[in-house]
Amino acid sequence: MIFKKRERPHRTITIIEEVRDGILSYCKMNHPNEGILVLRGKAKKDHILIDGLVIPPFSHSGPTFAGFPHSFLPFDPSYVGTVHSHPNGVAKPSVTDLHNFFGFVSIIVQSPYEDDDIFAYDRDGNLLELTISLDKS
Repeated sequence: MIFKKRERPHRTITIIEEVRDGILSYCKMNHPNEGILVLRGKAKKDHILIDGLVIPPFSHSGPTFAGFPHSFLPFDPSYVGTVHSHPNGVAKPSVTDLHNFFGFVSIIVQSPYEDDDIFAYDRDGNLLELTISLDKS
């Protein structure tokens, strides 16, 4: 029997503008340490809409790491991924980032945390298309 490798869908990500602004503010506030947040939204087929943020309980961070114990996160089917900052200014996911992937998308924000410093990745480290929207529609 021959097994075909199922192709992963090419996902697109949309972030509500005020959520993007919250992400950037949180990253700036935590600099020079990394910051981490859980993303809330809706995942439909190959599109993810991010419309909220959660500060994970018992999160911890330093200049080169950020994490949280997943067991303390209350169950919520609206969690779609995480966002964390890279104070070193490089938004490429590390091996550790890929091993700790949570949800459908991982967003990395590189310093200096401006509008063009946000990048989305799938669990294989592939860059995803990211757009900013003014509303939830």
